Amino acid sequence: MKVEGAEKLSNSELLAILLRTGYREKTAINLAETVIEKVGGLRYLPDYTLEELEKIKGIGPAKAVQLKAALELGKRIKFTLRPHNLSLNSPHAVGSYLMEEMRYYKKEYFKIILLDAKNFIISLEEVSVGSLSASIVHPREIFHLPVKKSAAAIILAHNHPSGDPYPSNEDLEITTRLVKAGNLLGIVVLDHIIVGEEKYLSFKEMGFMN
Repeated sequence: MKVEGAEKLSNSELLAILLRTGYREKTAINLAETVIEKVGGLRYLPDYTLEELEKIKGIGPAKAVQLKAALELGKRIKFTLRPHNLSLNSPHAVGSYLMEEMRYYKKEYFKIILLDAKNFIISLEEVSVGSLSASIVHPREIFHLPVKKSAAAIILAHNHPSGDPYPSNEDLEITTRLVKAGNLLGIVVLDHIIVGEEKYLSFKEMGFMN
């Protein structure tokens, strides 16, 4: 296959190249089609663990590792293509920045974006990973890195695996606590973004930051 022709291949054909071989009853293409069908579509493939992939007939440990490695590499490449000097000056910019990374998580991930005085990104930091419905964060965990890296402001972010970004009472309460803690430390909490399925919610836009 010529490299310049890769974009013309179907999802099954691309996956078949990673799998390389099938087994007696199925070609690599047939196996790729089976994998996509089993996981519910290509977009859900990153959610599958090695153990879950190995349960699909024709996917042994080696093939499962190859798939996970390819997915992780693609994720890292996409992350490195983000502009490092990006200024997040609106909820829409933040939502777009986080959407593709956080929308598929099966658990709640709580992250913070560290910003300098001009709202340019210093770093994106993972604070905690929760259950299917909750992430637990403490002000001590949140503000350790902003203080260490001399951030002027932070943006809070977490995802809702349910797909509905509307905040819970706990989300509102922890945001209020973190805003107050930030004021004491001289670090402004600009917004709290909740990422759902193809949509996000901004506390600032909704008036929840007051």
